[in-house]
Amino acid sequence: MFALGAPAALAAGFQNQTQAPPVKPGQEPKTEQQAAQQYKPTLGNFINRPLTQVSSAADQLLDDLEGRACDFFYQEASPNTGLVRDRATAVGQSLSRVASIAATGFGLSAMCIAAKRNYLSPALCEARVEKTLAFLLEECPHEHGFLYHFIDMESGQRMFGSELSSIDTALLLSGVLLARQYFAHNERISALATTFYRRVDWQWMLNGGTTLSMGWLPDQGFLQHRWDIYSELMTMYLMAIGSPTHPIPADTWNALQRPVVNFGGIQYISGVAPLFIHQYAHAWCDYRGVRDLHTNYFSNSIAATRAHQVWCMVLGQKFNWIDQDLWGISASDSRTGYRVWGGPPAMGDPDGTVVPCAPAGSLPFLPAECSHVLLNIKDKYPKAWTRYGFVDAFNPKANWYATDILGIDQGISLIMAENVRTGFCWEWFMKNAEIVHAMNEVQFHPDPEANSQIL
Repeated sequence: MFALGAPAALAAGFQNQTQAPPVKPGQEPKTEQQAAQQYKPTLGNFINRPLTQVSSAADQLLDDLEGRACDFFYQEASPNTGLVRDRATAVGQSLSRVASIAATGFGLSAMCIAAKRNYLSPALCEARVEKTLAFLLEECPHEHGFLYHFIDMESGQRMFGSELSSIDTALLLSGVLLARQYFAHNERISALATTFYRRVDWQWMLNGGTTLSMGWLPDQGFLQHRWDIYSELMTMYLMAIGSPTHPIPADTWNALQRPVVNFGGIQYISGVAPLFIHQYAHAWCDYRGVRDLHTNYFSNSIAATRAHQVWCMVLGQKFNWIDQDLWGISASDSRTGYRVWGGPPAMGDPDGTVVPCAPAGSLPFLPAECSHVLLNIKDKYPKAWTRYGFVDAFNPKANWYATDILGIDQGISLIMAENVRTGFCWEWFMKNAEIVHAMNEVQFHPDPEANSQIL
């Protein structure tokens, strides 16, 4: 790895070498797995320790973060449709009309949090939710209830030739169902949300298979790939199995592949994907204290977060600003555009860029450790803090800070900050009887060992 600003000729010389320079015996570079061994965590702490291990200073920071994130989801949404921009500038006025349905799902959730905490007028939040649901149901183009990934924030029309997305519709629907419960006193919100859910034809999205398709294109039909490996898909499958109108078989739950990763002595189920897959599944659905026939998914995400932290410590040997005080990499903006990166194992060729939503979205899993990182960023990297909260990503060595705020990254930070503080989204989302029914169908049951694992 070359220092930034290294002469181009020098870099080219190394890149054109036909073989690696000779290494003395015993000095061979360690693999990630070997290097991780020195970071083995000390045993003795309960893996599912109480969510009260957030300091008063961290609680104040999270309160500020949440308020700023709620401002993002109110200000960067169309007042006419409620659709939320996919991304917006951290400084100045955003002119983009590109909305994403996933960001809109987080936006609906944000309005519930903002109303509950009075970050915004509860009446304003309720009116925005009602307007958003009415537009989604009555005006926004759809096929069998599924919406396009990117849409125009004023018309709802498809943009960029994007796919009809099953997972992004599910993220949107998660916000819809949370709003249905929190604003249950509003009969129109309740009716709109219920109708929206009932309209989604999950059986159609199976497309004759045992797992859900990733999406559909008007000119090509269903996408080739399916949601068949453990990832952020869990809540989507529960909503599909619990659907009151178009349910898919409960057997689809067990048809999902659950590969096991072993890193630094930590084992957990995961696909090869960024850290966010272990966050999104837990944003709304509460898996604490329960397990299915396969695992305890909350404990699994704690293990995945710990493994990610250890992997970052290994990465710190290459980028010395990454340490116990500053870690966390998930899909984000970078100096060269949007990057799907993370680990373990390393993917996307990390360059030392730090992504605040990685620790923020994992707050319920390692409360003390993740809140410590956020406090450190706020204290030592003031350019990383904006009117809407943390920037999407930054690279301390290069003095680079992302100029945009991404809706989905701000959304997971907001929801998980509130969950670690009060469990708010879990509490209200689990009032949806369809979700409880689906969890029973796939045989979730109390886990007597939920608090016995140590990591």
